[in-house]
Amino acid sequence: MSDKKSKFDQDLIRDLAKLLDETNLSEIELEHDDFRIRVARQITVEAPVSAARAAPAAAPAAQAAPSASADPAGHPGAVPSPMVGTAYRSPEPGARTFIEVGDTVAAGDTLMIVEAMKTMNQIPSPRAGRVTAILVEDGQPVEYGEPLVIIE
Repeated sequence: MSDKKSKFDQDLIRDLAKLLDETNLSEIELEHDDFRIRVARQITVEAPVSAARAAPAAAPAAQAAPSASADPAGHPGAVPSPMVGTAYRSPEPGARTFIEVGDTVAAGDTLMIVEAMKTMNQIPSPRAGRVTAILVEDGQPVEYGEPLVIIE
């Protein structure tokens, strides 16, 4: 029986690791009777933030990026991610994005969607203002508290 359970564990671990990659989750835990397994991968906050800082500087549309590039998380207009997940800038692939740099938004307008555990969560604007920087790319994994957008 232990040989059968060992094979089961290896297959399960492979399936869970594949699921982590497919869903951009950082960990999965499964418990059944007295059997418990946790598969996790380390995701550092520095990599997505660094990539997000480089993207606005390289994109010609992000004209106000210099004010956001010093420290987007400390910017008073930064809108942080309320959860870990995958950020999407439009409601579905190929559709028009919710916002672009330079757009004026009202409090409550949808800025983007963060998918977490197969649930699409709309991220509303906490205030009215003008979008001066979009700090994430479509389909980019985001961490809790990571700045998504700057609204001034």
